[in-house]
Amino acid sequence: MRMSRLMLKTLREPPSEAELASHKLLLRAGLVTPFAAGLYSFTPVGWRVLRRIEAIIREEMDGSGAQEVHLPALNPIEMWEQTGRAEAMGQTLFRLADRKERGFVLGPTHEEGMSLLASRHIQSYRDLPVTLYQIQTKFRDEPRPRGGLVRLREFTMKDAYSFDTGWDTLDASYDAAFEAYVRIFERAGVPVIPVAADSGAIGGKDSQEFVFLTEDGEDEVLLCPGCGYAANAEKAEFRPPPAIPGEPLPMERVHTPGQRTIADLARFLGIEERQTVKAVFYKADGKPLFVAIRGDLEVNEVKLKNALKAREVEPMEEAMVRELGLIAGSASAVGLKGIPIVADQSAVEATNLVAGANEADYHLLNTNHGRDWSADIVAEIALARGGDACASCGRALEVRRGMEMGHVFKLGTIYSEAIGVHYLDEAGERKPCVMGCYGIGVERMLAAVIEANHDDNGIIWPPEVAPYDVHIVALNLDQPAVATALSELEQLLAAERLSVLVDDREDSAGIKFKDADLLGMPARITVSPRALEKGGVEIRNRRTGETRVVAAGEAASAVRAILAGH
Repeated sequence: MRMSRLMLKTLREPPSEAELASHKLLLRAGLVTPFAAGLYSFTPVGWRVLRRIEAIIREEMDGSGAQEVHLPALNPIEMWEQTGRAEAMGQTLFRLADRKERGFVLGPTHEEGMSLLASRHIQSYRDLPVTLYQIQTKFRDEPRPRGGLVRLREFTMKDAYSFDTGWDTLDASYDAAFEAYVRIFERAGVPVIPVAADSGAIGGKDSQEFVFLTEDGEDEVLLCPGCGYAANAEKAEFRPPPAIPGEPLPMERVHTPGQRTIADLARFLGIEERQTVKAVFYKADGKPLFVAIRGDLEVNEVKLKNALKAREVEPMEEAMVRELGLIAGSASAVGLKGIPIVADQSAVEATNLVAGANEADYHLLNTNHGRDWSADIVAEIALARGGDACASCGRALEVRRGMEMGHVFKLGTIYSEAIGVHYLDEAGERKPCVMGCYGIGVERMLAAVIEANHDDNGIIWPPEVAPYDVHIVALNLDQPAVATALSELEQLLAAERLSVLVDDREDSAGIKFKDADLLGMPARITVSPRALEKGGVEIRNRRTGETRVVAAGEAASAVRAILAGH
C-alpha cells in the first residue's frame, strides 16, 4: 500500500482530551476517529491491527479445541428476564422495542444467548465437553467512557463458554482457556499477570483476571512479594491487625465534643483506631443499611454486595441519613432499631470497642457484640490495602495499578438451569451443564499493546500485530534510480509475502521519518540516493534503533530477522 493512496492523517500533537499514552498515539497515528463518548471508528490502518489481534485470538482458541460460532447482537428481553439480569444490569443495558413493541436489548455479554444456542444442540453426555466462542460486537451504556479504547459503549469482545458434565471436567476446560489466554497475550506483546477477581454481574464460583500492570490502569491490584499471591482489590484477602485482647468491661457513656472522625476520636481518647467501631451508612437495592466495621478498616463495597446478594450497593445520601435519625460521627449499632445491621468480622471478634452513642458529641466505651448490640449479618467485608498482611504468608501486600485484559470464570449451573441447558447422563438422568466463561476485550487489548510498546517517538508494534511488516521511506522519487530501486524492492518483498507500506508522498525526509516512527512498523527501509551509493538500502529496527545498509536482494531476509526478534 502506498501512502499517497492511503486514507491516513497523522497529527503532530494529540487532542487535549487524550490522557493515556495509547489514546494519544491512536489519535496521532490516525488509527481511530472519535464519533461520540465511548464510540470510535477505525481507519484502514487501525482496522488492520484489530484484525491481526483477532487472528491471534482465533488461532489460539481454535488450538485449544474451542469452536467458533456467531450470535445475534440483538437479544429478546425475555432471555434476560429469565436469568434476572434484565433488572440486575439496570441502566447498563441498551434497551429498544420493535414495531410490534416487543422488547430487546443490545447484548452487553452473551451468557444467555450462548446458553440458548447450547440448549438446542446438547442432549447427551456424549455431546460434552464443548467450548464455543465468538468475536462479536457488545454494547454497554457505560456512565464514564474513558481512556480512548479502554472503556467503550460499543466494543468487540471474544467471549467463550464451556459446557461440561461436572466441576472436574470444567476444571480441564477452564485450564485450556487459561493457557490459551497466556499464549494470546504473549504473542500480542502484552505482559499480564493472573489475579484472583470478583465475578461481578456475570456471577459464578471462581474467577481470575489477566491484568496488565500500568500506572494508568483503573483497577487496583494487591501483590504479595513473598508467596506471589495476587488479587484485584475487590477480591483480595488479608489478615487485619489483631484486636487488643481483654475481658468485656462495663459500657460507659463519655462526652466527646467535636470528635466526628475516627482519627479525631482516637486522639481525643488516647487510644488506637482499632479500638473503635465505625458506622457506615449504605443503601442496598435502595433500602437503608447500617454497616459496622473496626475503625482502622474500610468497607469493601463489592464484598458487602456479595455478602448481601444485592444487585446494587451505594452510599446513603445525607438527606436519608437525617431522615432516619442517624447522627454522622456519633452513630452506633447499640440500641439501633428498624435498620438491618451488617458487621465485619473484625467488629464482632474485638472486645471493648468505642462506638457512637447515637447522640451528638457522645460516645460509648467498651461496647461488645452479642452483649450490647447484634448484627443481622456477619461477614468479611473489609478492604485490603497496601501494607496489610498477606492472608497466605503474612508478608506486607503491595499495591499496583493495572488494566483488566481478560477474565475467566467458573460459572457453574447459574445460566444452564435458568435457560435450560441440560444433558442426559449415562444413567439417563437429566442434569444441568456446568459452565465456564472466558472473555477478552479486543479494542482494550489494542490499547494495551500500545501502552506496553511505545516510546517518545511513537508506537513500536510487536511483529504479530503490526499493520504492516515493513515501512518503506522513499526519498527523491523523482530520480529514476530511486524509482527503479523502489519498484524492484516492492516486488522482492511481495514475493516473500511481506506486507509493505510505502511512503511515496511528496513530503520532506523529516516528516516521513517522523511518521514512520509514529506509525511504528517493526522494520523501516529507506530507499534514497545516499543509500544506493552505499550499495543498497538502509534498514532500521524500530525497537532497537539499529540501522545498517544491506543489498536490496538481502532486504527481505533482514526484515524476517527483525520480525523474528533477531
